[in-house]
Amino acid sequence: MRATRQYQHAPRRWSGARHSSAAWSWAPIIAVSLSPLTLPAAETNAPTAITPVETFEGGTNSYSNWIEFSTGGFLTHGNKVRFQQQHQTSARPFGGIEDFHYLDTINKTTTLAVDGRALFDEHDYKLSLDLEREKTGYLKVYYSQFRTWSDGNGGFYPPGGLFYARSGDALALDRREFSFEGGLTLADKPKITFKYTHTSRDGEKGSTSWGITHPDIGVSSGLGASYYDIKEHGDSFQLDVTHTIKKTDLGVGVRYDSGKLDDALKITQSPAEPAERKITDRQGTTYDMFNVHAFTETWLTKSLMFSSGFSYADLGTDFSGSRIYGSDFDVGYAPNAQNGFGYFGLNGSSRLHEYVTDLNLFYRPSPNVTIIPSLRVQKEDWDANSAGFETLADKTFTSFAGTSDRSLLDVRERLDLRYTGITNWVLYARADLTEGDGNLNENGGLVPVNGIGIPPIERKTEDRRFFQKYSIGARWYPSRGVTVDASGYYKLNDYDYDHPVDSTPNDSSSPDRYPAYLVMQNFETYDGSLRLTLRPRQNVTLVSRYELQFSTIHTKPDQTSGLQEVESSRMKTHILAQDVNWSPWSRLYVQAGFNYVLSDTKTPASEVTQAILRAQNNYWTMNFSSDLVLDNKTDLKVSYFYYQADDYSDNSAFGVPYGAGAEEHGVTASLIHRFTKRLQGTLRYGFFTNHDRTYGSHNDYTAHMVYSSLRYAF
Repeated sequence: MRATRQYQHAPRRWSGARHSSAAWSWAPIIAVSLSPLTLPAAETNAPTAITPVETFEGGTNSYSNWIEFSTGGFLTHGNKVRFQQQHQTSARPFGGIEDFHYLDTINKTTTLAVDGRALFDEHDYKLSLDLEREKTGYLKVYYSQFRTWSDGNGGFYPPGGLFYARSGDALALDRREFSFEGGLTLADKPKITFKYTHTSRDGEKGSTSWGITHPDIGVSSGLGASYYDIKEHGDSFQLDVTHTIKKTDLGVGVRYDSGKLDDALKITQSPAEPAERKITDRQGTTYDMFNVHAFTETWLTKSLMFSSGFSYADLGTDFSGSRIYGSDFDVGYAPNAQNGFGYFGLNGSSRLHEYVTDLNLFYRPSPNVTIIPSLRVQKEDWDANSAGFETLADKTFTSFAGTSDRSLLDVRERLDLRYTGITNWVLYARADLTEGDGNLNENGGLVPVNGIGIPPIERKTEDRRFFQKYSIGARWYPSRGVTVDASGYYKLNDYDYDHPVDSTPNDSSSPDRYPAYLVMQNFETYDGSLRLTLRPRQNVTLVSRYELQFSTIHTKPDQTSGLQEVESSRMKTHILAQDVNWSPWSRLYVQAGFNYVLSDTKTPASEVTQAILRAQNNYWTMNFSSDLVLDNKTDLKVSYFYYQADDYSDNSAFGVPYGAGAEEHGVTASLIHRFTKRLQGTLRYGFFTNHDRTYGSHNDYTAHMVYSSLRYAF
């Protein structure tokens, strides 16, 4: 029997603005009730009148297959690179097969499904084959490739109006995945599945680890452009077996992963200055991981279920690296008086053993009460070693070596409660506790070069962790059109450190106090939220939400430092949101949303120096979308998105100016027309604009988009 699957549009990755709430989505056309066609007076052999739904779908035949061709392009003014990053597009003309789906029944029990996409200049490709036979098994083959774009520019120095930009288009990073999966699903037999996956990343990606610049005499700022050069690939093999024995579902599986990463952070130091240098910080890694896992689920009684899980992983890693200064990237090490601290010939390895056990109990003593206690135990042991050569300026390089090992044990207990015994109320609560301890031993590390630098260390650290989080909430239905949700939580994460051995003193004479400088740190958070849902009419829904979060961080240094415990950070955030959904007419749908965030972070440093300001993260967004059915064959969709942040402060006289100062607009309009029951066309226009004060308007742009597609169903 052929499956009856209605065709719908597959959303494009870049179809929205960079904020997920942007409304120019390509979601399927909403299903609305249309008036039935008016037919002539019935005759003896006259065909049966089609229903409103059949009119919308294109007739009495339901087509399970389709192919859609599309083409379009962008006209951009201003900073094209920033537009490419925010909208994840090449910003060039594109076209090809937007979406393809083919479903066929080979015989009574076997189906074949093929899905695909291929768009030139967007580097967006996908092909999947799915062959399935009922009660026997399945085979799946999948391939995908897509590209992401990022901005590799540096920062902006307001006094001199200097913008440290790279030349050319946005940096491009290609991601690929190929997988093969097969499974046996014989009745009353163990289910066996095998999957092989190959993944890769290749290209470049922007970074904010900017290089040092000297835009003015006596001023040093981290504004130089930097980016990652990425080349990675990995392979995964996974075999799983599941079976049901009486009341118990159980499974066991093994997995093997291997891969290689060859990445480099490339930084331009002192750009356009006499002392300009290029830094290539290369990081190479190869790894192998073996994992075995198992689970069980057993219904002991109708109201009591026990489940368990276990996992063991063995991860081995070899790594290499270098940090080399030169007149260009990817050059060999050569001494130079203008070079900073670097290294080359780094080689090392590490080994990790991880054990995880989960135990869970689901208990329903009555229809209105649910109790779920759970326990998770995790143990890790690892060791690492490394060696290389450290460099500085034109001094003779010096060898260094280091070793470390660590072990930790975490025990997590959680209890979930749910009660529905009060009419129109749902009450729930959760307590989540984690207790852990561990130790870290460190020996060696970087060394002084020609007497300059930090000496190697010998350190033993014992740490204890205690995390606690308590949550409570309620949902109330006071009337048919009103729903009230209230919830909140309290969280406290405590870290305590002891250092039985520490070769670096923690008084004011020490050149290197961290990390043994700290003996306590805790993170405390209070959070509360309220959500109100109103349905004053059948076609209107209003959702209002408010959330308040207050967090503090307390830090205590070693008493030999002569300093006391301090509140090192205080954060307060308000979030307000309002959404409206309205269908005033069977052919019209309207949705609007508003979000406002007020967030402030205060640290003692902002009271001591003007180089560090109180962090502000205040912004608001607005979105609007509407779908209008013009007639039985034509729909009009319009959307609008707005974003504004006004937190920028020109602090360049004392330090790097931070804070977002940006404004964005995005509007789109789409016309969808069904020419016949098989053929559908779409025309779309979009306009986008961005103004960014943080970068002195150098990231501003305006862009126009034109898009068209033609879909044929068969």
